[in-house]
Amino acid sequence: MSSPSLNRRQFGRQSAWAVASLAAPMVLRAQPLSGERGRVRIAVGGQSALYYLPLTVADQLGFFRAEGLDVSLQDHPGGALALQSVRSGQADVCCGAYEHTIRQQIGGQAYRSLVLLGRAPQLALGASVRTWPVRSVSSFKGLRVGISAPGSSTQFVAGLWLAQAGTPLNEVSFVGVGTGQSALAALRQGRVHALCQADPLLTLLEQRDEIRMLGDMRTLKGTQDIFGGAMPGACLYAPQTFVQRQPAQAQALVHAMVHALKWLQTAGPADLVRVLPSAHLLGNRLAYLTAFDKVRETLSPDGMMPVEGPATALRAVARLQPELAPSSVDLGSTYSNEFVRKAKLKFSV
Repeated sequence: MSSPSLNRRQFGRQSAWAVASLAAPMVLRAQPLSGERGRVRIAVGGQSALYYLPLTVADQLGFFRAEGLDVSLQDHPGGALALQSVRSGQADVCCGAYEHTIRQQIGGQAYRSLVLLGRAPQLALGASVRTWPVRSVSSFKGLRVGISAPGSSTQFVAGLWLAQAGTPLNEVSFVGVGTGQSALAALRQGRVHALCQADPLLTLLEQRDEIRMLGDMRTLKGTQDIFGGAMPGACLYAPQTFVQRQPAQAQALVHAMVHALKWLQTAGPADLVRVLPSAHLLGNRLAYLTAFDKVRETLSPDGMMPVEGPATALRAVARLQPELAPSSVDLGSTYSNEFVRKAKLKFSV
C-alpha cells in the first residue's frame, strides 16, 4: 500500500486530520456473555508485528473465548486507519499506540486505554544502505521515510526523532507503505529511503545489512534516551462510551490480555513458533526470535499503565504540536488501571 508523501506543513495537517477524523493452540471454553455483549470487533494496525504480540497470543490461545467473548480482529495497514475504523463504527475497540488517546482528546474525542501491552514504542528508524548511504541526519532533504500510514505512531515517532535530531521536517516526505512485506518491498524497490517500523521487519533487514539504524526505541534504554522517561507503547483502548456501556466486555477483554501477558513472561521460542501464524515470521524464524528476544523487556509484565507514562507521552505530543497547552489535557481520563487490577487478582500476576 502506498499513499501520497507528506512535507512538514502537510504533516501538521495530516496529524490534525488523524486526530479529528480518524503443537496446536489450546482451546479454552467458557459461557459467552449474553447476546451481542459477547461480540467485540478489535481494529489493529499491522497485526503481524511484535508490537501486537500479546493480542495475537490472546486470540490464538483462546483467551478471549475463555472470557466468554466472540472477538474478531480487523487488520489495517497502520494504527491511524485502525482508529478510523473505530471512529466510523466498523470496530468497537482499537489496539494501538497510547498517544492516540491524547491526540484524540485534543480533537474533542474521549478514548481510554484499558490495558497496556508494551512499555516502549518498540519502533526503530532505519536508513537504506543502498539508496541513502550518507550517515548525517541532516542529509534527509528530499528523501522519503516509509511509515505504516499517515497519522500512525510510526509517523509520530519518526517525526519526533528527526525533529529532536535537528532535521527540519519540511525536508522530509512521509510515505505510507503499510507493514511487513509491503514495507519491505517499498524499501527494496527504492520507493522510500528509510523505514520507521516495528519488528520483526527491521531486525530482518539489519541481519541482511540492508539498513543502518538512526533511532532505536525497541529497548527500555533507547526509549529513555529519546523520550526522557517511560513512554507507553501499544495498548487496548476504546471510546469512553464503550467503557461506560459495556463494562463487562471491557473487563473480559482486559482479563484475556493480562492472561496473554502472563503467558509471555515464561514463553520460550518453541512456544512462540507453535502459537504464531506462519505469516508473522516473514519467512525467517531466526530473525523473528532474535527480534522477540530484544523487545521482550519492553512487554508489560502485568498490563498496568506506569505512573509517569502518560506525562511522558503528553510531552512527546507537545513537541510536535507546540501550540498545544499541556494543561488543557486531562491525562487521567485517557487511561484506567481499574480493569487491570481486577485481572491481576484473577491471574495472580
